[in-house]
Parts: sequence; structure tokens; C-alpha cells
Amino acid sequence: MNRIQKFFTKIKELLVHRFFQVLLFIILGLFAYGLMFSNVKPEKVEVELFKPSEQTIRSTKTVEDTYKTEQEKEEISKQVADVYSLKKEYAKNKVDLISSIFDSAIEVNKETDPDKEHDDDGKENKKGTVKTDAQKVSILKEKLTDEVNKNIEESVFLALVQADKDELKIAKDSTITAVNNVMSSRIAASDVENAKKKVVEELGYMSINSDMKKASNSLARTAIIQNVFFDKDKTEEQRRKAVESVEPIRILQGQIIVEENQLVDRDVYRQLELAGFLNTESTIYPYIGLLLFIFLTFTAFYYFFYFSISKKDNKYNQLLIFSLVFILSMATMKTVSILADLKNSNLEYIFPGAMAAMLIKILLNDKLAVAMIILLGSYGTIIFNGDTPGNLDFSMGLYIIFGGLAAIIILSRPNFKSKVLVAGLLLSLINMAFVFSLIFIMDGHYTRMEYLYYASAAIGSGVGSAVLTMGLLPFFEAGFGILSSIKLIELSNPNHPLLRKILIEAPGTYHHSVMVANLAESACEAIGSNGLLARVGSYYHDIGKTKRPHFFIENQMNVENPHDRLQPETSRDIIIAHAVDGGEMLRSHKFPKEIVDIAEQHHGTTLLKFFYHKAKKQDDATLESAYRYPGPRAIMKEVAVIGIADSVEAAVRSMQHPTPEKIEELVSFIIQDRIQDGQFDECDITMRELSIVKHSLCESLNGIFHSRIEYPEPDKLGQKVKE
Repeated sequence: MNRIQKFFTKIKELLVHRFFQVLLFIILGLFAYGLMFSNVKPEKVEVELFKPSEQTIRSTKTVEDTYKTEQEKEEISKQVADVYSLKKEYAKNKVDLISSIFDSAIEVNKETDPDKEHDDDGKENKKGTVKTDAQKVSILKEKLTDEVNKNIEESVFLALVQADKDELKIAKDSTITAVNNVMSSRIAASDVENAKKKVVEELGYMSINSDMKKASNSLARTAIIQNVFFDKDKTEEQRRKAVESVEPIRILQGQIIVEENQLVDRDVYRQLELAGFLNTESTIYPYIGLLLFIFLTFTAFYYFFYFSISKKDNKYNQLLIFSLVFILSMATMKTVSILADLKNSNLEYIFPGAMAAMLIKILLNDKLAVAMIILLGSYGTIIFNGDTPGNLDFSMGLYIIFGGLAAIIILSRPNFKSKVLVAGLLLSLINMAFVFSLIFIMDGHYTRMEYLYYASAAIGSGVGSAVLTMGLLPFFEAGFGILSSIKLIELSNPNHPLLRKILIEAPGTYHHSVMVANLAESACEAIGSNGLLARVGSYYHDIGKTKRPHFFIENQMNVENPHDRLQPETSRDIIIAHAVDGGEMLRSHKFPKEIVDIAEQHHGTTLLKFFYHKAKKQDDATLESAYRYPGPRAIMKEVAVIGIADSVEAAVRSMQHPTPEKIEELVSFIIQDRIQDGQFDECDITMRELSIVKHSLCESLNGIFHSRIEYPEPDKLGQKVKE
């Protein structure tokens, strides 16, 4: 164990205590707070009234400009015209009045006419009393009110009492019609005289005597009055609605209040004051907000680690790896943001945000990778705020999160874990597409060089993430003893010295190991376990046989079996030793612990039945425990599956004519035998998973040992060819 491993082992020993777990999260929080402190620090603005501004100032928040809003409301209110209402009842009243006057005149004429009068139904009435015109006028006035009499000229009364019945009816109908027509339209105070002229014009076509026509004109003119009046309530209601429709004028977040070298006039000065730039008092709210934000995020992650990961050793390992990747990513993020500020460019898009997601995905798991990228994305909105108002750059946060999630999805595809650089190139294209989508959504107008710059930054981010991941993986693997997919693929290389040793010194064992690898990988993937670990572990599970290869039947080709001449105890020791020897050989070559465990545990504590029964025949007092492997039993699911595949492959290979039925029966027997023997008692594999393993093994074995065409013997084949 090297110094790095010893260092991290000591830290893991400390993390057993809750105090040091909390302390680690506090340290991480303080580290993050220190990096983001300067990004939330309020900017000092120095401006003077009627002097040019030394810098371009953007509003950091959205605030209402109440002064301009009130100005706009006053302007809108003034533009609302006065509302005038039409009094429709005025027309009816005047028509009724004219009708009453004419009716009264007709009655007076009936009462004072010396000739006989008839009703409309033809009946004869009594003769009226003869009256003079003056008397008739007096009688007519008595029928009307004083107010009406005052507004009507004497000549009108005289004409009415002198006219006959027919003329009065014609005059009545014409006058009422003319008055109704004119009064039905809108007549303002200024339009009354014109309306009176209009009603006279309408009466100009009456075929009656001139005196009666003049009387009708006079009555009609008297009836024409103003019928449209200013409506104060409706006018105020319209103005109120207009004022309410005015949207508040706001100084928007990000809006330029004053540009560099622009004169700070009173209006600009007032806007700066509204936006809070002229407030000389220092505020601590941004710092409190940052502290609260960090506290919430790390509290959530603490409970996630504490309650979601059950295995203690694995928990502390994951916690340390997560912390180191977080520190490394945050430091890189801050460095890139500082360089971007110095060069005054959008250099932040080159930040390799997906590196953290790739490392956590490969070293730990998907859940922690997603959690990491969400944490970095949220902190990235603060660190990369730059000139963004409000201290938060959400577009950069989205860029980091989207790129990280894309990297996790890419690495989830088969064989992509071994092709990190290819995944980085694919991620570059995705980053570039996402950056352009942000640019187009914001409708920015950029030059070709700027577009090329953004594309180059996105490509640099993807490739940089892959290169950094590949460069850092060995350090994490060495420091934490982690068996990554990349390490497994390296160990599966046929040119590895130990694999070549098996191939050269024990070719039968090599072939057997390859067969077991195929069976175990398929079965492990079927139950959701690490198929790659099962394959690589199978390659090395019998490495111990290379010490005495000829004592194992798969390497005995056309030679006598040496066990026929040995005592059962000696054979037992040789066979059992291959598991122990294999573990020692792998340790000496600094193989990962998981591979060593597979070599030592794939037989568990199973019984060497053949040699046990052979010894039993020689000595009935032979103990069964003396002929069992020392173990330990399988702890990982992968080891359990490899142990089953190892026994199944050897048993099926020894069958004369394997059929699907025989294979299924044999696999079922081996699995049941191991269950009854308690070989899976320390492993969390379930009965359902064992059923899936059985089905997968049967499918694979049926594909290997399928029925073949029975070809004729060589001489018979030659004879048929000659024929």
C-alpha cells in the first residue's frame, strides 16, 4: 500500500466518527464560500451629478420607476376625451309637448266653431259657441301651462286658432316627425342653432298656409334643445380605466442605466438612486444569502450520504472521492472565471464541467454523478456571474448541468467507459449545439469570429473534460484502490503477463476461463451486476493452477492423470491450493482486491466430493470438513455467479451428449446444491436473481453445445466424392 492509500485510509478511519463527517462538510462549505465570496460582493459605484460616468452601469435588479410611471399616467389621463351622454327622453318629451299643443288647438276649434261638428265615428255634436280669435287664444292658453305659454309667440297661438282641423292635423304630424328626427340625433350646446335650422328645412315641404307653416316652424324651433350633456361620472371612469391600463415603468435587471462617458443628468441620477447604486451604506444580505445557500445544499448532501449508503467502508470511500472531485472542480471553475474576467471575454464556456460527472460516474455511480453536476451547476451561476446583473448567470448554470448530464448518458452506453476520449468528442458536439441554442434564444447579434470562438470553447470543454478524466483516473484508482471500468479493460488485455502465463503454461485452464467468463458476464448483466468485473475476474480465477497445471484435468492431454497415483489427502491439498495460490499471485502483482476475492472465493467452502469419497472408502473416519475449500464464501454477487459458472462449465464439458434438457437439469442441480450447502449465506443474491442466472446460463450453454450435423466418416466421404 503506497503513501497515498495510507493517507486516505487514515482519513477514512476518522470519518467513522460523526464529528469528523460533519467537520468535512463544514470544511467543504467554507471552501465553497471562500471561492464565491468575491462574486456576491456588492459593486462600488462612484458617480457625480452632471459629470460623465467612468463606467457602464447595469441595474442589478428590477425596480419600478415610480416618477416616470406617474408621468405616464398623467399623460394618458389627459388624452382621455370628455364623455357626453345622450338624453333620449328629451326627444320624447318634446314630441309629446308639440302633440299636446296641437291637440289643445284642435279642441279649442271644436268648442268655438259655429258649424256642426262630428266625431270621428260620425255622430253629431252640439254646436260650439262662437268666439273671437282673442277669446280662442285665451282659451288655448288656459289649456297650456304658463311655462309653455311664455315660450310661444302670440302669432303662433293666433295661427293655431285660425287654422282648420285638416291643417292642424297636417301641421301636427309634420312637426312631430321633424322634431323627432332632429332630436333623435346628438345635439350639443354648440349645435342647437344648426339643429333648429335643420328642423325648419324639414318642415319647408308642408302644403299648408304660410301662417300655419310659420307657427309650425316656431313650435319646432322651440322644441329643439340640447340633448347631449357632459357626464362627469363616466368621464372619470374612463380616465380611471386608462390610468389602470398603464403598465408600471420599470428599470429592468441588466438594463444599462448609464454608459461609460455618458453625462449623469438628473434623470440618470434618479434611476441610479432607485436601483440602489447611490446607497453608501454597506449591506450584508448577499453574504448571508450565500451562506444560507451553501448551508442548504451541503445539509441535503450530508443526509444523502448518511442515509442512502449502507456499507460503511463504501460510504466513507465515496464521501472522500466526492469531496476531492468537488474541490478540484470548484478550483478549476474559479480559475477559469478569473481568467475570463481578466481577458474580458466569454472564456467560461471552456470550463470542463463534465469532468466531475465523468469521474464520479466511472469511480462511483450515476446518482452521485447527477448530484455533483447539479451542485456545480448551481454554484456556477454565482462564480461565472461576471458582468451579469443580480449575481446569477443562469445560462452558465444550465450549460454546466446540461453538459454533465450528457456526459453521464454517453458513458452509460455499452463500451463507452473504455472510450472516454470518444465520449469527450461527442460531448463537444453536444456542448456546441447547446451554446448555439442559448445564443439563438437570447437573439444575440454576433460576428463569424464570435461564433467560431463559442464553438471552439464548447469543443475545448468537451475534449478537456475527457482528457482531464483520463489523466486523473489513475490517481484516484491508486489512492483509493478503486477498480474502474478502464482498469478492468486493461486487465482483460490478452497480452497481460498473467494471462499469457495461463495461456502458455495451462492452455486448458485458459480455455476454461474464457468459457466461464462468457457465461458469468451474461448472467451478471442479466441480474444488473457488473458484467465486466465478472468477465475479467473469470480470466484470473484459476491463475493458481499455473503452479501445477498438469494436476488439473483440463490440462491433461494424452497423459496419465497423476491423481491416480496419489493419496486423496495429497490430491486434496493440490486442488485446494490453487485458490490460495491464485490469491497470493494476484496480490504480488498488485491486482485489485475484487479480482483477488474472486480467485479466493469462487469455490467458497464447497466439498471436494470425488476425493472425499475416495478417502472415505480408505478410512471411514475421514471428516468432511477436511475436504472442503477454506473459503471464504462468496460475498459479492459476481463471485457467486462465477462460482456457479465455473462448476457448470466443467460439468457440461464432461457430458457425452449434452441436450437442453440435460443442461437445464444439471444447472438446476448445481445451484440447488450450493444453496443447500450454504454457499450464498454471506451474499445478498436473491432466489429470483438465481433463477435469472440459471436461465442465462442455460441459454449460453445451449448456444455453445448446440446439436451439430453428423458428418460421414472420412473414408466414406472420400468414396462419395469419387462417385
